[in-house]
Amino acid sequence: MSRLRAAALALGCSAATLVLTATTATVAHAAPGDIVSICANQYTPAGWVDIAWANDYSCGGGTFTPNRKTMEQVAGLPIGTTLNVCASALPPAGWVQVSEFYNSSCRYSAVPSLEHNSWRITRVS
Repeated sequence: MSRLRAAALALGCSAATLVLTATTATVAHAAPGDIVSICANQYTPAGWVDIAWANDYSCGGGTFTPNRKTMEQVAGLPIGTTLNVCASALPPAGWVQVSEFYNSSCRYSAVPSLEHNSWRITRVS
C-alpha cells in the first residue's frame, strides 16, 4: 500500500509541477493586455492585476471561497490607460488608484459583502 501511495504522490506532484510550469511560462511570455486565469493560491506577479474571481474545482474544490483569479498583464500599457481592477492586489508601480467601488466579479471572499472591492486605476508613469 505504501508503494501505491508513493506512486500517487509522485504523480500528483508531477501534475502540479506541470500546471505551475505552464502557468509560469504563460505569464512570463505575456504581452500587455493579455489575460490569464490561475488558481488563487499563486501570487499575482508584478506587472499584473486581478480582474475577476471565481470558484473552480480544479483549484481545490469543496469550498465556497473563490479560488481562481483572472489576471491582466498591465506592464507595457501606455501612460493614460485606465482600468477597473479587483482590490485583491495592490496596483502595480506606475499606476494610481482613482476611485473605488463594488464589483460582483471581484468577490474574493466567501463572506458576502457589498463593501468596495474594486478600484479604477490609471497609468501615470
